[in-house]
Amino acid sequence: MIANSLRKFGLLFLLFILFGTLIGCVQSSSDGEETTTEDGKTVINIGRTTTANPKFPEGDTYEDNAYTRLVEEELNVEIRNSFEAEGEDYDRQVALAISGGDLPDMMVVSTRDELQDLVDNDLVEDLTDVYENNASDYIKDIYSSYDNRPLSDATFDDQLMAIPGTIGSTAPQIVWIRSDWLDELNIELDADGDSVITLDELEETAATFVENDPGDSGNPVGIPLAPYLNAGDYGGAAFTMNSIAGVFDGHPRKHIVGEEGNVTHGSTSEGTKEGLAVLHDWFEQGILDPQFGTRSFDDILTLLTNGQAGIATGPWHLPDWALSTVKEMDDNAEFEAYALGDENGNVNVFREDPTGSFVVIRKGYEHPELAIEMLNLFYDDLKNEADMETNYPEVADYLEQGVDGSARPLNIEVNFSDSSLSDYQDVKAVINGEMSIDEIVNPAVRSNAEAVEAYLEDPENATTSSWSQYHSRMLGWGLMNKLTEEDRFNWVEPAYVGTTPTMEQKGANLLKMEEEDFIKIVTGAEPVDYFDTFVEKWHNQGGDEELAEVEEELAKQE
Repeated sequence: MIANSLRKFGLLFLLFILFGTLIGCVQSSSDGEETTTEDGKTVINIGRTTTANPKFPEGDTYEDNAYTRLVEEELNVEIRNSFEAEGEDYDRQVALAISGGDLPDMMVVSTRDELQDLVDNDLVEDLTDVYENNASDYIKDIYSSYDNRPLSDATFDDQLMAIPGTIGSTAPQIVWIRSDWLDELNIELDADGDSVITLDELEETAATFVENDPGDSGNPVGIPLAPYLNAGDYGGAAFTMNSIAGVFDGHPRKHIVGEEGNVTHGSTSEGTKEGLAVLHDWFEQGILDPQFGTRSFDDILTLLTNGQAGIATGPWHLPDWALSTVKEMDDNAEFEAYALGDENGNVNVFREDPTGSFVVIRKGYEHPELAIEMLNLFYDDLKNEADMETNYPEVADYLEQGVDGSARPLNIEVNFSDSSLSDYQDVKAVINGEMSIDEIVNPAVRSNAEAVEAYLEDPENATTSSWSQYHSRMLGWGLMNKLTEEDRFNWVEPAYVGTTPTMEQKGANLLKMEEEDFIKIVTGAEPVDYFDTFVEKWHNQGGDEELAEVEEELAKQE
């Protein structure tokens, strides 16, 4: 790799000497290092994550938008994209950059394993002093709200090697139910008004929806679930059984500490088996989607949009991107948010890893402090700007128009651990007349409050955007806040959230086996007790090695 880099350096240097007079407005050092424009701006070449529909105003792009122009104005920096891609395509670009040792100046990596590879190959800059000397007190307070766990996850041998994103406390997986259908059928769900329902109540509601077809679809479906059944993280928990297994304290796809103090895997737990037994029973009764196992994610969205289904499990933000399509097709559609309780009325929830993705800076880049300055700008200055419309009008327009967060260079989330709850409390205070919108510091939350107010003023004529924000913020956040205040959550702490060698080598096959065997159990192709055979196979085909490696990693951490 070193020899290759030297050859590359020599070639670029020769080209620079031969053709420097033709370069004109841009001066560049070799191998992608610091680049400066003719008017003195520092150019940062970044790897850029994108999304299919960022909702840019006409003329704006990922390389030229309100956020990149703000960086240019405030920091005298010009952002250029070394590569830009979406989802798995972006991950492949990152993998190519790592394997070739040819990194842009800055980029986001999704996992600690990728960060580990970068550190092991000495490809990224040590940010320990850069962070300490340049991060604002507000940014430091954000990380402190997680007991600095995200910073620890980005630290190797006492050196901070990346800027970590954060994932706030997110719970629970919500059961979203068509409340207009409940009213139409005179279903009294949640009679005590605590927003926690039982599996029996959910079953009865689904059965009534199937029997009466309130969507007039001609082919009603009670509860649709994705064939993969479980999600490894909260954000991907749409249309899964996570909350159903949680009723029995089962936590699929998570490493947990068992009763005897040893590490176990939630997919092999008795709680998961009990959850599968419930789903099998529902499948036999016709309550679970009869075509379970063959529906794609988009198929389930279609069921909801067409009025065939009125129950969906998912995160608090499901109304923003999935249920909003239902509203667009049926103006009468309304949803209510519920949590599933165990036999004691508590809501069992797995605590997510608080660390999100990581911003890394290429080893040798001359201005790593610019990454921290952008962090301060986006997650301190903008968040705490009281008069966004005056001081940052372009960004204010973006927030109002719902431009995707991927428009920001180095897009990560950096929020306090309880940000969803505090944001809800601010919006609620505005709705209750206890504070004005102008008193909300965070401009994004001010925008939420404005949308919720607009919805409540005229629900019948509300825009889909204000409808979805009312449902996600007031009902989704509101449920989380209510159950937190009432101390109804039973939090289960993760034993381990990293990736071991066996997970890399055999994890995909174990996951495929899990999905296939769980489908067989739910649909009756195999009896519920076949779960025990699955557990045995899981252990024999790599699970024991995986658990041993987890135990070893935990011992190192101690």
